Amino acid sequence: MASASKWGPQGDEWTYHSDTKLWDLSRGVASPGFTVQTTHDPTGVSASITLAPALSALVVVDFQNFFVHPRCNDHPTGLAAVDRTVELVRRCREIGVKIIWLNWGLSDGDLGSMPAATQRGFGRNLITPPLDGKTARYGFGSDMGEGRGRLLMADSWNAKLYDPLQDLSSADTDIFCNKNRISGLWNSDTPLAKALTAEGNRSLLFAGVNTDQCVLGTLADAYFRGWDCIMVEDCCATNTPGGHDVTIYNTAKEYGFVIDSKSFGEGRLQ
Repeated sequence: MASASKWGPQGDEWTYHSDTKLWDLSRGVASPGFTVQTTHDPTGVSASITLAPALSALVVVDFQNFFVHPRCNDHPTGLAAVDRTVELVRRCREIGVKIIWLNWGLSDGDLGSMPAATQRGFGRNLITPPLDGKTARYGFGSDMGEGRGRLLMADSWNAKLYDPLQDLSSADTDIFCNKNRISGLWNSDTPLAKALTAEGNRSLLFAGVNTDQCVLGTLADAYFRGWDCIMVEDCCATNTPGGHDVTIYNTAKEYGFVIDSKSFGEGRLQ
């Protein structure tokens, strides 16, 4: 049996090298590829992937004040993931991977067309009294009080990037995409879908919160629509019991690949 096999349609193939357990996602791009070890593999055999930085983007999902700032939430694993994401972003910049910040950022028009199921998820305290004012959720666009602004509305304080990542972001080189659903790719007209198409990105790295909700929602839609999906597991976090582990398992088994910030930091251009 040949050591190299092709997967996918012509012109958009992966190449698998069985002798080295390497998945090459670079699609023949002439510039140096970046090879990184995976941290989970459904076969139980350690594998590597090679990306073309010119075709790759890091999608950082929902590291906003609303989700991780202590004034809005208790999310210690999210804060730990922020610290590792800072280093991940820096490494991506070094090798030429595009940085995309994907965040909730609603308009008043979005409020009028929001599906009932989506409203319900962010308005639970309209039905059940909150345990405290910090974590109270009275629905999209509601005033959170204490200077935090309207819930997840574009340009409100609670919808801004958490400071360590805001300070790291670059208006000149990065792409900023608002979303109005759990997934940033729920249709072909979302800002993220348009940005990825315009940039020609094929391989997407994912970091953010919450692993099993907005990160997974966007990653799954990317998988359904044919992008390569790579989850950076220790740069993602959730408060859902068991949610992180099952998402990591299913990503490695079905949706794509799983790496961590250490393996990415040790990756090599070649």
